[in-house]
Amino acid sequence: QVQLVESGGGLVQAGDSLRLSCAASGRTFSGYAMGWFRQAPGKEREFVASITWSGGSTYYADSVKGRFTISRDNAKNTVYLQMNSLKPEDTAVYYCKARTTNSDDYWGQGTQVTVSS
Repeated sequence: QVQLVESGGGLVQAGDSLRLSCAASGRTFSGYAMGWFRQAPGKEREFVASITWSGGSTYYADSVKGRFTISRDNAKNTVYLQMNSLKPEDTAVYYCKARTTNSDDYWGQGTQVTVSS
């Protein structure tokens, strides 16, 4: 029973920054691998970034590498996505995902990010 709640989305201009947060339930959050995905209208959901349970390894899609940073605060059961130099093509609904130690996946309901030119 893992529940995820995203926040921090909004409307910004190209070049601006935004930080998304994902608060997770559960008493073993430190054991979850966490990730961010996004889905634009009419397109498939795509991988954005992920972070291991220890926070020691991170992975990024080529489209966001160098601009986005994923991090986690296990004491707060929260994962973050810092988004800098935003582009219109970053516009999408952003979803948080948790993978438990049993390899079960849980998804948040998403938060809208809109980047105008």
